[in-house]
Amino acid sequence: MQQEPEVTASQSRPGHGLNRPGLEHDACGVGFLAEMEGRPSGRVMPLALTALARLGHRGAVDADGRTGDGAGVTTQIPYAVLQPDLDAIGFGQVPARDLAVGLVFLPRDGEGAQCARGLVAGALVAAGLGHGAWRQVPCREEILGRKASRSRPSIAQVVVARPDGATDDEFEHRLYVARREAAARAERHASLSGFSIASLSHRTLVYKALVRAVDLASFYPDLTHPAYTTAFALFHQRFSTNTTPSWALSQPFRLLGHNGEINTIQGNRIWMEARGGSPLMRAAGSDSASLDEALAELTDGGRDLLHALSLLIPPAWETDRELPGEVRDFFDYQACLMEPWDGPAMVVFTDGRVVGAALDRNGLRPARSVVTTDGLVLVASEVGVLDVAEERILSRGRLGPGDLLAVDLRARRLLDRDAIHGRLAARRPYGAWLAAQRVRGVPEASFESTEWPAPATRVLRAFGYTREEAQLILGPMHREGIEPLGSMGDDAPLSVLSTESRLLFSYFKQRFAQVTNPPIDPLRETLVMSLDTHLGPRGDLRTETPEHARQLHLDSPILDEDELRAIAAWRRPQWRVRSLSLRFAAEGGAGELRVALRRLLQEAEIAVRDGASVLVLSDRGVGKRWAAMPSLLGLSAAHHHLVRRGLRLRASLVVETGEARDDHQVAALLGFGAEAVCPWLALAMVRDAARGAGGDSEAGSEAVRRYRYALGKGVRKILSKMGISTLRSYHGAQLFEAVGVADDVIAAHFTGTPSLVGGVGMEDIAREVLARHARAYEGAGDRLEEGSLHRYRRQGEVHAFDPGVVKALHAAIRTGAALDYKLYAALVHSRAPVTLRDLLEFRGGEAIPLEEVEKAEAILPRFMTSAMSLGALSPEAQQVLAIAMNRIGGRSNSGEGGEAPETFSTVLPGGDRPYNRIKQVASARFGVTAEYLVAADELQIKMAQGSKPGEGGQLPGHKVAPHIARVRHAPEGATLISPPPHHDIYSIEDLAQLIYDLKRVNPRATVGVKLVSESGVGHAVGAGPGRDPAGPGAAGPPRARPPAGRGRPQDRPRRGDGRAPGGGRVRVRLRRPRRRRLRDGAPVPPQHLPRRHRHPAGGPAREVPRHAGRRRPLLHRHRGRGARGPGPARPPPAGRRHRPHGAAGSAAPRRWQGFDGPPRRPARAR
Repeated sequence: MQQEPEVTASQSRPGHGLNRPGLEHDACGVGFLAEMEGRPSGRVMPLALTALARLGHRGAVDADGRTGDGAGVTTQIPYAVLQPDLDAIGFGQVPARDLAVGLVFLPRDGEGAQCARGLVAGALVAAGLGHGAWRQVPCREEILGRKASRSRPSIAQVVVARPDGATDDEFEHRLYVARREAAARAERHASLSGFSIASLSHRTLVYKALVRAVDLASFYPDLTHPAYTTAFALFHQRFSTNTTPSWALSQPFRLLGHNGEINTIQGNRIWMEARGGSPLMRAAGSDSASLDEALAELTDGGRDLLHALSLLIPPAWETDRELPGEVRDFFDYQACLMEPWDGPAMVVFTDGRVVGAALDRNGLRPARSVVTTDGLVLVASEVGVLDVAEERILSRGRLGPGDLLAVDLRARRLLDRDAIHGRLAARRPYGAWLAAQRVRGVPEASFESTEWPAPATRVLRAFGYTREEAQLILGPMHREGIEPLGSMGDDAPLSVLSTESRLLFSYFKQRFAQVTNPPIDPLRETLVMSLDTHLGPRGDLRTETPEHARQLHLDSPILDEDELRAIAAWRRPQWRVRSLSLRFAAEGGAGELRVALRRLLQEAEIAVRDGASVLVLSDRGVGKRWAAMPSLLGLSAAHHHLVRRGLRLRASLVVETGEARDDHQVAALLGFGAEAVCPWLALAMVRDAARGAGGDSEAGSEAVRRYRYALGKGVRKILSKMGISTLRSYHGAQLFEAVGVADDVIAAHFTGTPSLVGGVGMEDIAREVLARHARAYEGAGDRLEEGSLHRYRRQGEVHAFDPGVVKALHAAIRTGAALDYKLYAALVHSRAPVTLRDLLEFRGGEAIPLEEVEKAEAILPRFMTSAMSLGALSPEAQQVLAIAMNRIGGRSNSGEGGEAPETFSTVLPGGDRPYNRIKQVASARFGVTAEYLVAADELQIKMAQGSKPGEGGQLPGHKVAPHIARVRHAPEGATLISPPPHHDIYSIEDLAQLIYDLKRVNPRATVGVKLVSESGVGHAVGAGPGRDPAGPGAAGPPRARPPAGRGRPQDRPRRGDGRAPGGGRVRVRLRRPRRRRLRDGAPVPPQHLPRRHRHPAGGPAREVPRHAGRRRPLLHRHRGRGARGPGPARPPPAGRRHRPHGAAGSAAPRRWQGFDGPPRRPARAR
């Protein structure tokens, strides 16, 4: 029998391979219980353990039936429970208030444990504390599952006495320094596997373990001791979304418990490192651990807990017109200091003096509150975690977007959001500081506006501009102010496989949100989105002074030439702008690029040390002798170099580049560290195009305005793909994945960017730049090249579906002759590689006896077609695919456009059936009716699509023919838009609700979740123990599993196999993300974009905005005669932001249900 691998913290964190610790996230059940009077009592712990146990379904259980994702509590230190052991180790006479206790996970082996104890003692001494003493924590190992038992550390508590004369804050500071130093020392000891300090404080104590929530109290007998008293308790049940569970990553952490995901975690870690933060920030393991580490640094620096949390997770204050002026000034000032940690988050927190809960600016995690008449305050991820008699309830509520609720244990007060923000705003004269120091908008120019000349054609060619790009990409942007629109599909090679020279931007693909952390709708969620950016140095986080506000506040990061000139010429104390060149000598070849890059980094460091507050990285001046360094390379290299030198926050980086012209390229510069971008060559080209069309200088200015508007809209949509609301959070977050860039380039200049395959090095990058430069200056450079990236050209870029291949395919289909098919296959196999799979070849081996191979009849039912909607395919094509798959016992997929109801029961001559067995439920719910759902064998919830991940879709009105309108229940000729997210799925709870609803309509159908493969996403519902949120011992029958090694291979249990509770299975579709470009021969007008499937800025008069209004019902309701559909819903009332369904809980049943068995109603509602 094969032994199951041991789960350890170290093994779950390799530095290379497909598993990347930096992408680990959690989705959990959390809450707190507190005595409003602040006095320790014996009732809090039993009630907290009950509430925690009732959140057990939010975690997962391994196949061993006992190992969970982790559960824990944070309380005051139970001195009465520890007293006998304190007496034994010589601390019995020390007053309780002078003792600190920490929970420490030590290596299991004796030598490792001794080394770790010595390491902790050394760190305590170095911090001015004594050596401390140790208490072995009583544990019941028989409670653990097999995996948890094998990875269990030795669990001990270290006891430390207060130094003479140290105040409470000084004592806590020394404990923080000791914990940080011990962890840093442990990082240098590879042998200390499993070492972790769960908490070390004189105010709080953590108990956590890799167990199910219901087993925590049984594992730690301390928790059920009758003398255990505390005034509060945080409780947390972990669900590791894409993490291998470990003891160290169980929660709560030292200060908080977190339910959600920090989308911007990579950038947040880099910025904290730039501030001189703990080097452990990047090694923290999960986003929740890093958030806790950041909160600890801020509180240790002098901020109280509520202040620090409002800095990390601020509300959507930018567009909230009802916010009091002084509160707005407070958050406006805080924005000068730090970027938000953005993403769906519900956080419970405590430092022993304050206990509370906070919700992110979008309100995308549920949080319910109850206050009782006898002074108990409860906040939890759902209602029903405690049974409270109605007559005992003083008030109940829920946290909304950006809300805070806290109990001040010292003042014995319950504080709501208004009280907390009012108290924080009154601490300093933030408004006066902003008025005196901060400048909003581009400063007034001290020079006449320049009539910028037309761009030189050779310069355009050197930067890779083509006629097709000017027509297809820039044209719609400057003529109409809209993002270009185009059909899906990209049949051009990846940049690393292309024979043409590509811009470096094309090697970086945008990442996107899905599953428990969905994208947001940039149209619907405009109220919480912001493109504001700040220029100028950022001050020390440990202090608050008027000088911290001395910045330039811009409403957009996209600048034109006059604005950049005005910023550079602005005269103000401590404002110095330095321009650095991104050029290198063309004659020097690839080696000169390395020299120029080193010179750039040296000049940037010197300039910042000399007091420069803004560095402008410019590639102006390209000519025959000078080539342009890739702006993305120069920017990212300078950004990381300044971070490593501790200088990054002293100056802002502005990129003045001729390379960037579309929203992806601008977003890449912002994502890799630029505070602002001036696309000078694109602006000149737009201006010249407007003048060439018969316009004057005013027409040129208007074209530039429209172009900038379209760029800003595109950047906002890119932010929304990752579920990010503010540019300040996206700035420097590096939310890209490199495809085809060498590891040494990534490590040196794009540090931390996921890159799963190697590729071009510095020599190759220089060679591509110089190839474009040579074509521009050595040949006839009087006109732009035609370009062939988006459309096939005979002598241009390779395309997978070139005319020769398409004709050969048509011939093979028309004749059915084997020879014609062989000709088609030969053309496909002989072409240059387009995708990574084209590089793979079958490797021969020994023959397998035929009797050991499954019969064809058993294999064919596993075949499935891709989901192609009615609209993308004709009815005839869709039905032919359905008939073919039904003949072999496979399954065809309807796509998101619905299906003609007459096909559900139609039987053709010969017994063929033209219906799709898999029916898709997508974000717009097109065609989703009860009849449609009941006719399915499998229902597929499409969370994302490989050809347009993180984005919605659009079917132009001219394609909405009568038969499509009838199936989609929409007006004929109306543009149909699918929003990026499901507006009723913003969390695991919401996904469970939709699954429950679908199973109520069709109990016999399996339910699948369609995802897109990307870095950090490998399973639909987690990567930890077998995903059983209920698990043995929970309400309902235990999960049925076939014996290992029996049944079909895909039915065998395995770690993270996507199995659902109740005996069902989740079918996971992993689709390769692909950029959208024109299919060859597609009749797409010139104003349409070949890259992205976009919402238009303005559509036809009959446009159906599926993205607007409140939550749609699952099923469409017919409305009178004629066109049928839900119709436009009323927008939220003015002044109030719509709360997405499930954002703060719902009264509807939300418990996970078995996907294959009959639906059962949950034990309680949420």
